[in-house]
Amino acid sequence: MKLFRQRSRIAAFTLNELLVIIAVAVVLAALAVSASAKAKAKSRKIACTNNLKQGAFTFRILCNDHGDAFPMGVSTNKAGSMEYVTTSDVFWHFRAMSNELSTPKLLVCPADNRSAASTFAVLSNFNISYFVGADATDTFPQSLLAGDRNLMTNGVPVGSGLLVLTTNVTVGWTAAQHTHSGTVVLGDGSVQQFTSARLQEQSAHSGVATNRLLIP
Repeated sequence: MKLFRQRSRIAAFTLNELLVIIAVAVVLAALAVSASAKAKAKSRKIACTNNLKQGAFTFRILCNDHGDAFPMGVSTNKAGSMEYVTTSDVFWHFRAMSNELSTPKLLVCPADNRSAASTFAVLSNFNISYFVGADATDTFPQSLLAGDRNLMTNGVPVGSGLLVLTTNVTVGWTAAQHTHSGTVVLGDGSVQQFTSARLQEQSAHSGVATNRLLIP
């Protein structure tokens, strides 16, 4: 009697099956990277908002201590920074808040490429992510007090210095930091998320005659 041996079948992927598996793996990896990037961006925006909330609280403290005026409206002789409004040294306005603001690290947005200063004594524009509204007052609660520096006017990113927003200027956010959106502190101390369209509307109805923003 002859014994017949059945050949064992070796399981293997066909080329098409292998290509399908690779394609699925690539798609899953892309989805994971996208989800991670969105989560990271959301975390940075939350941290930025918290920074500005603490900054807004400090502005309010100083406002109450100086007859309803923010540091930009108070002379340096009275611990303000009014004399620096016409200069490009934006950091002086934040340095005037150093006694109330716990750390200069709060002046840098996590989504920005700038580094925080170790102390207020060495603070410079390069250690700041936020603009200051030179004309913001407690009298005008909708005025622009502070916010993310990634601004553009008429489609062109702005640099360091004094930015004057007039009726013929279209203001918005660049893609940097928070992807065409930003966080703003208003004169009443509220902190809000603005799209470019909302920022344009706010600048037109801020209550002040001219919106002068000091960009670090």
